[in-house]
Amino acid sequence: MGKKVLVTGADGFIGSHLTETLLEAGYEVRAFVCYNSFNSWGWLDSFPKEKLNQIEIFSGDIRDPNGVREALKGVDAAYHLAALIAIPFSYHSPDSYVDTNIKGTLNILQGARDLGTERVLITSTSEVYGTARYVPIDEAHPFQGQSPYSATKIGADRLAESFYRSFGLPVSIVRPFNTYGPRQSARAVIPTIISQLLAGKDEIRLGALTPTRDFNYVKDTAAGFLAIAESEQTIGEEINIATQREISIGELAQEIIRQIRPQAKIVCEEQRLRPEKSEVNRLLGSNEKLRRLTDWEPRYTFAEGIAETIAWMRGHMDAYKADIYNV
Repeated sequence: MGKKVLVTGADGFIGSHLTETLLEAGYEVRAFVCYNSFNSWGWLDSFPKEKLNQIEIFSGDIRDPNGVREALKGVDAAYHLAALIAIPFSYHSPDSYVDTNIKGTLNILQGARDLGTERVLITSTSEVYGTARYVPIDEAHPFQGQSPYSATKIGADRLAESFYRSFGLPVSIVRPFNTYGPRQSARAVIPTIISQLLAGKDEIRLGALTPTRDFNYVKDTAAGFLAIAESEQTIGEEINIATQREISIGELAQEIIRQIRPQAKIVCEEQRLRPEKSEVNRLLGSNEKLRRLTDWEPRYTFAEGIAETIAWMRGHMDAYKADIYNV
């Protein structure tokens, strides 16, 4: 209560929900948003005025060490979520992923070290594990860079580990599995399916249907971040946020079709397929460590999370381009 925190990527999907969670928990929040000439603050622009007035907005570029250092001044903790995340886009623009995901993380780590920041949370991804070699995937599972995106996140994680081991920086590596919910971009599979169905399409265009994923509802993911930050036992640790349940993309699509437009059919579109050796075929995470080190428990069932997501998207279809493949 009363502590000041920085959230990078606060204008994005998970970052905007985490910002809300921190405000509700009594934290003072400085939101680092990506500078642009439109003066857009991303999803923060959708907040009610009374909530937005509680947030200190800092516009900058995570790739700029000077701006990052300025944003870190005077905060007790930093939640680093700013990243490039779309896997297909990383196939043809890997340089931008190195600059944003690796160098951006380095800027946070260097600034926090120099300024004596009390806690630093670095956001990882389940994609660092690649296709499961065993399940449930715990934090000891080997890493495998199956896309330029995942490779840069592996690099960022290992930089974070090195700053803990080399300099004693109080870092925690937070590793959410597949998060979904209101405000997620159309490049992710659940809003891809929902937006096409709500647009009245009878053919839902998807990529591979057999891969499985472990889906977290975004409010549970945000609660996981907060639980990790508030535990001293999580310093120097990398920790999954997972439900420990999996569902295939095909099964997921059929369930959403059943809820919205039962007559719709699935069409596999070649341009949406990942290269064969890049596709992560199975993700099923272990949440044992998170439960052991914190008091975190998931509050939402998958059915509840999907229902809330569909309800929100019904009122926000203007944010989605259902007619194109959103890379």
